[in-house]
Amino acid sequence: MAGEMSFTRVLIANRGEIARRIQRGCRKLRLESVAVFSDADRDAPFVAEADHAVCIGGAAPSDSYLNVEAILEAARATGAGAVHPGYGFLSENAGFAAAVEAAGLVFIGPEPDAIARMGSKIEAKAAAEAAGVPVLPGYRGEDQSDARLLQEAEALGTPFLVKASAGGGGRGMRLVSDLGDAPEAIASARAEAQSAFGDPAVFLERYAPRARHVEVQVLGDTHGTVLHLGDRDCSLQRNHQKLIEEAPAADLPEAVRDRMRAAAVRLAQAIGYRSAGTVEYLYDPGRGEYYFLEMNTRLQVEHPVTEAITGIDLVEWQLRIARGEPLTLAQTDVRFDGHAIEVRIAAENPAENFRPETGRITLWAPPAGVRLDSGVAAGSVVGHHYDSMLAKLIVHAPDRAGAIRRAVAAIDTFAVGGVGLNLSYQRALLTHADFQALRHHTSGLPEMFPDGWTQPTPDTRDTGLAVMALHLHLAPAGTSPWESLGAWRLTAPAGRRGAASYWTTSLDDPIRISGTPETLVAVLPDGQSLTTKTAAMAADRLSGRVDGVPFTRIAHVERAGDHWRVHLQTPAGMTLTDLRTLEDRHLARASVGASGADLLTAPMPGAVAEVRVAPGDTVAAGDTLVVLEAMKLLQSLPAPVAGVVAEIYCAPGDTVAGHAPLVKLDPEEQT
Repeated sequence: MAGEMSFTRVLIANRGEIARRIQRGCRKLRLESVAVFSDADRDAPFVAEADHAVCIGGAAPSDSYLNVEAILEAARATGAGAVHPGYGFLSENAGFAAAVEAAGLVFIGPEPDAIARMGSKIEAKAAAEAAGVPVLPGYRGEDQSDARLLQEAEALGTPFLVKASAGGGGRGMRLVSDLGDAPEAIASARAEAQSAFGDPAVFLERYAPRARHVEVQVLGDTHGTVLHLGDRDCSLQRNHQKLIEEAPAADLPEAVRDRMRAAAVRLAQAIGYRSAGTVEYLYDPGRGEYYFLEMNTRLQVEHPVTEAITGIDLVEWQLRIARGEPLTLAQTDVRFDGHAIEVRIAAENPAENFRPETGRITLWAPPAGVRLDSGVAAGSVVGHHYDSMLAKLIVHAPDRAGAIRRAVAAIDTFAVGGVGLNLSYQRALLTHADFQALRHHTSGLPEMFPDGWTQPTPDTRDTGLAVMALHLHLAPAGTSPWESLGAWRLTAPAGRRGAASYWTTSLDDPIRISGTPETLVAVLPDGQSLTTKTAAMAADRLSGRVDGVPFTRIAHVERAGDHWRVHLQTPAGMTLTDLRTLEDRHLARASVGASGADLLTAPMPGAVAEVRVAPGDTVAAGDTLVVLEAMKLLQSLPAPVAGVVAEIYCAPGDTVAGHAPLVKLDPEEQT
């Protein structure tokens, strides 16, 4: 692309929060936006906020967001002159970029050749070596025979990684610590790479334990100028997927930082790079050495932290560069201010191996005063077809310690209902001593939580306050006698004004509330009591005095099926307490559906990736029976009991609903 390119309407070939982020960039430059959406996203915020919107297919990505022809037809139908791919989906697909340009449209990103070259990890490392960028020792040859790979593995020595040449996100990657495991690791990495990326090629690379993930943001125009916009640390990862990112990378020797930045610019110049891109490294603090990992030829999920410390709008510059405009900055014009942290907010349960969560968001109450890039709102449906990340929380402060405090404070005021999120886990990471002392690394989560992580629960005092919040919500001050909780009410012991009983969903003994807002007493099942003075609920705030000390807590009360849920701000973060009134207990019905111990059911909606058993097979409790794919993650579903496989209700490729029966077992007789 050379010279000035003219376009006034941009089609965004993506969804969710990144689509909304690009829409903001378009509005800044007075460009119209076109949203393309799947059937599942018809009511999503990014669709409603676009200037034009076109449905391009079904919920499955292959029918919509990966459907090149449907996207190009939408561009033709709406008169879009350019296409922005966002990240994920087709953003690093050289064929898509070429098809966009062949259709006479502007691709907002690098040249197709640069995408293709950097998309192959083997070719990318060769280009890095040619540009004088350090790479990890390994084998990246064209001979993909088992014999050659095993020979190279033996020469390389353990530990090493088998990695897919194409793709990313941890797919097609295996760690080998014992040479005897190499054949199986190579075979399984190949199979996963073929399934996920259509390319079985793998390479071998020395594994650097306790390494950090450091990356450099680059920006290049069509006139030969390439700048770096500083570095980021993305070392907190699970399953090779990032959790928390920060800029700049802390505790990095300045000489190493300078070399990393210069190497990133050198590589981008060598391949004639345009637009925003990221050069990723592994940094070994013990040796003070860094090694090239890959180059992402797109806008990164974590780009907001770079924007926060530089004041440079990366999406705006992607659009300007695509129009042929030269960069108006010199490298010396780029200034770095303070420290920024981004927290990825995902619909998943970290206490259960990051199991994806699905459902309708019933409450969405984000914190005020911080940047939140979000793809959802109250009423949004979180399905199983797409990535589990729903939003990104970004904070900025003068220093790292201040940024951590701001991030924790923001999480503590963030309440979400209907769908479980990873906010409490992210809070635990931010407050962990290893993270704060910069002892964390890319594989450090087992060290940080050696006994696993459990969701925090309210303590006695907080449970009492949660019950008071519900009590005041149901019987606010000033209501009529017919609406108040008096002695006439079924929930109240006779003759005790304003008394009521509530039950947590996990206990049979009640929590008793008595008195008036002027003096309100909660007596918990263990006999402990909590007394408040002048208690009140107003504008989602619970306030009052305890032991003469005033308090105010954020408190959201919502109906959740057959019970009430109280989201309460506490010193340990935002906690959830599920409560029932006496009426709820009387009206609650047993859940309908198969739930026997002999039946394996789907924990969430998803697609069946594998069925590993056949009728008549004998299995032990915990053996994997079915592998389910949901939100781009594979979930191994274990046998609930030992026994013999009696019936199988699913097959690979099937789409199943949550709680759908998958496999029936004849349990092993207990003697």
